[in-house]
Amino acid sequence: MNKTALRLTLCSLPLLSLTSFANANDLNTARNVEAKTITQSAQSQARINQSSDKAFELKSDIAMLEQEVANLEVYERHLKDVVNNQEQEMASIDVQLEQISDTRQGVVPLMYQMLEGLEQHIASDKPIRQQARLARLDELKALMPQADVSDAEKYRRILEAYQIEMDYGIKLGSYRSLINVGSEIEAEQLYLGRLSLVARSLDRNQYWTWDSLQNNWVAVDAALAPQIDKAFAIANRQASPALIELPVSLQKDPS
Repeated sequence: MNKTALRLTLCSLPLLSLTSFANANDLNTARNVEAKTITQSAQSQARINQSSDKAFELKSDIAMLEQEVANLEVYERHLKDVVNNQEQEMASIDVQLEQISDTRQGVVPLMYQMLEGLEQHIASDKPIRQQARLARLDELKALMPQADVSDAEKYRRILEAYQIEMDYGIKLGSYRSLINVGSEIEAEQLYLGRLSLVARSLDRNQYWTWDSLQNNWVAVDAALAPQIDKAFAIANRQASPALIELPVSLQKDPS
């Protein structure tokens, strides 16, 4: 009995070892499968995350492209409006150029008429700064045919000359110039508008007034000399403005 039992026990030991070894292999296999599954799951999750990030980037890119397209559409409409406005301006400029051409055809003859009128005015007016006025007239005549000077500038210069002529009629001024009193002498001259034009010798011993009726210089009564000297002092800013008495140079009667 004992020998038989012992034999059975000894025979069962290899079977237990094989079973334990099989269980160990199954456990390792299970662990390997689990580890492989975890690794594959992690890799899958990584690919999912990567795909999600890529999808987000593409969505952002699409949104940016859509915004750019919208901006381009707005800019295109803006450019169309600008082009339309430029076309309108070009049409307006064409009309203005045609009008300018017509205006120039009328302005040029007008300027020559103004110069002719200015020349006649200087010839019939009192000889106030006559040399300067005639020199200005000659400059304007020489300016007219010059191609490098615009018609606008020519017209401005003529208007400027007319303004100067107007100033002679309202201002008080003095200057030196030659006068003919039997012979030409240099004298100081003073004008008060076109009411009075007087002159005195440089030594202040002789005084004259312009007589428009005789178209000549005539001697002035010595009693008026202090008043004339006072007028010269005021014109030269050597005295304050005050009432003065000057001989009146009457205009010729047109009749």
